[in-house]
Amino acid sequence: MVPAMFVFGDSLVDVGNNNHLKLSLAKADFPHNGIDFPNKKPTGRFTNGKNAADFLAEKVGLPTSPPYLSLESKNNNAFLTGVSFASGGAGIFDGTDKRYRQSIPLTKQVDYFSTVCEDLKQQQGILSAQRLLSESLIAVVIGSNDIFGYFDSSNQSKKNTPQQYVDLMVVTLKAQLKRIYNNGARKFGIAGVGAIGCCPSQRDKNKTEECNEEMNRLSVKYNEGLAGMLKELKSELQDINYSYFNTYSVLLNFIQNPKAYGFAEVKAACCGLGNLKAKVACLPISTYCSNRTDHVFWDLFHPTEAAHRLIIDSFFDGPPQYTFPLNVRQLVKV
Repeated sequence: MVPAMFVFGDSLVDVGNNNHLKLSLAKADFPHNGIDFPNKKPTGRFTNGKNAADFLAEKVGLPTSPPYLSLESKNNNAFLTGVSFASGGAGIFDGTDKRYRQSIPLTKQVDYFSTVCEDLKQQQGILSAQRLLSESLIAVVIGSNDIFGYFDSSNQSKKNTPQQYVDLMVVTLKAQLKRIYNNGARKFGIAGVGAIGCCPSQRDKNKTEECNEEMNRLSVKYNEGLAGMLKELKSELQDINYSYFNTYSVLLNFIQNPKAYGFAEVKAACCGLGNLKAKVACLPISTYCSNRTDHVFWDLFHPTEAAHRLIIDSFFDGPPQYTFPLNVRQLVKV
């Protein structure tokens, strides 16, 4: 459906970039990650099997875009069907990765993309490269780590009110989207932040095991700002097209009405130890559930393969309450 897919984002769509970051603590290259992946191998995906990036590539008929850091040294044709720059721990702001020591923040991901675009122009010629880039799908899944960062750092909350903070996130993201556009990209699939206050790590901090509503409210505020900014961007750059995905509502549906989606467990992680399996992360010493298809969450933060699949079904073919002004199927045809 598209010649290539370029992926920007965090651990929700990382397909192995962090495996190549020596200092990073945000890694998933060990069991029990990947237990449902072909060969049962951990690949650096923060889930039990495929993640959203894999399912989105399948939908548009492409192989999964390979991690940029696995290709960097080779001048090869792998760029022709796209590359993934996504990195666990990454945020819209530089420095959200301090907790994890090292990741590729969005600014750096876009720097890498600029390098790839230059390589494509040299390999393919300017016109071919421009055509390829304008028809490619740009997937952007980022923002959760910035919101976690606001609550983790008293420094941030002293400097900015919640509203100021999300406004800054939106302005910063807009600048990066413009850089991607200036390199020739025209079709953007952009996901809002999910109901991250409901992930096991946050429920475990709450005596009642309920969601962290303050964190969810900040996510909603950010998503409202993001949706507004994308409309602005479209009026400034007429030839840009986008699909905004309301990840928040879709994830909340799973949590509030699990049976309708085939889920039974919405609070606890599948892999971990302690209360809600959220005291210890998914490490080789952790235990994991046998019924992985009925859990929404794989570990402290990340969805299971089953949840990733349903999320992408909604993004790709969803009705306007979940994905607007176009869904991805409509976007790639534009």
